[in-house]
Amino acid sequence: MLKQRAKAFYVVVLAVLVGWFVWSTNGPTSSRPFKLGLDLSGGAHLVYQANVSKLNKADITDSMTALRDDVERRINIFGVSEPIVQTEQNAALSSSEAAYKLIVELPGVTDTKQAEDAIGATPDLEFRLAVSKDLQTFSASPAATATTAPATANPAYMALFKPVGLNGSTIARATLSFSQTTNQPVVVLTFTDAGKSTFASVTKDHVGDYLGIFLDGTLIEAPTIREEIPNGTAEISGGFTVDQAQTLVRNINFGALPIPIKLISEQTIGPTLGQEAVNGGIMAGIVSFIIIGLFLIIWYRLPGLVATIALAVYTVLMLALFKLVPVTLTAAGIAGFIITIGMAVDANILIFERMKEELRRGRGVSDAMHEGFHRAWPSIRDSNVSSIITGVILYEFGSTSVITGFALVFVIGVLVSMFTAITASRLFLYAMAPRQDTKFARFLINNGFKRITNHR
Repeated sequence: MLKQRAKAFYVVVLAVLVGWFVWSTNGPTSSRPFKLGLDLSGGAHLVYQANVSKLNKADITDSMTALRDDVERRINIFGVSEPIVQTEQNAALSSSEAAYKLIVELPGVTDTKQAEDAIGATPDLEFRLAVSKDLQTFSASPAATATTAPATANPAYMALFKPVGLNGSTIARATLSFSQTTNQPVVVLTFTDAGKSTFASVTKDHVGDYLGIFLDGTLIEAPTIREEIPNGTAEISGGFTVDQAQTLVRNINFGALPIPIKLISEQTIGPTLGQEAVNGGIMAGIVSFIIIGLFLIIWYRLPGLVATIALAVYTVLMLALFKLVPVTLTAAGIAGFIITIGMAVDANILIFERMKEELRRGRGVSDAMHEGFHRAWPSIRDSNVSSIITGVILYEFGSTSVITGFALVFVIGVLVSMFTAITASRLFLYAMAPRQDTKFARFLINNGFKRITNHR
């Protein structure tokens, strides 16, 4: 008896310490705040239509995955906190090109223009050879690696040049440097092996010709090729500021998106609306806990009190896991958390009903408690395993963050509830239950208001 009570005391102390950790680390300036999703913290929700018309059907899935990864890396560069980037296919439109979408959620970003700029299309960089040497528009320079931008950047110049097979895909990397003569920022391009070979061939066969450098179809430079450049390195010095050069380097290194995308929907969720959702979720959790606790204590008496304490331990453990895993909480996730509170109570009710049955069979108080836990376990195990399987399927195949957020919290909640319902509840009940088989003892662990008759 004393040993059981000592264990129960240690569990309560541990739960209090975990609760203190949850409380002390709460708040936006703390070291471990709760990670709130877009619907709770506010932010931008963008939906893009993916153009898969030029892809083979067998390549669509891999290309959409690559698209998601590319956009996610691009957003992370801009420092957006906890972005959610996912692809979505509308089953009803599975045979249509309109079925494929990219969903982007940016918590804390309420300026949709900023969000769109963060995702923006990667500039299309291309080298093109002039069709004529008689182009007075351009200022010649000693070599292709020391260039001067034309006075006017006009997309119409594109027609005066022909492609030579050099573009962003033939560039291995871009780096920011500074000109040794002017100290101005320049962008140094290093070609891939294939690009290096092509660049060397172009510069060898077209000495004296203009090599136009186009960004998004606009001519930014037209250096004169003075000699072969076999090392696969070119330099763009388009009169950039440092910020402009850094942006160009970043965008070139990203490469082109694997699938063209078009923004078809945008939504901004303000922080006020998100805070209202948080407050509503907290209030729903508190009210549900109080109502469930009162019901358990009134109907199940001592076991109900034990279940309420175990439920408090469950709540504290779940909140701590939300911080440590960490889980990005959404309104759907909070709903999943509240549902698992009911499931945790359901396991206790199965145990208590089994205990009542054993009392009706004439067992003593201690034997009824042990047998109640033993006989209820298979039902609790099977029902929770089926719930976990359902949650895993939802998480794996859920096409939106609403579904996956709910599923993740739901699975974690079911696992923790199994621990608190079986281990914590049993420990507390063994520590608090009377050992004498008296009428009062039977009243304490019975439920309802019917008198138990010993049929033995």
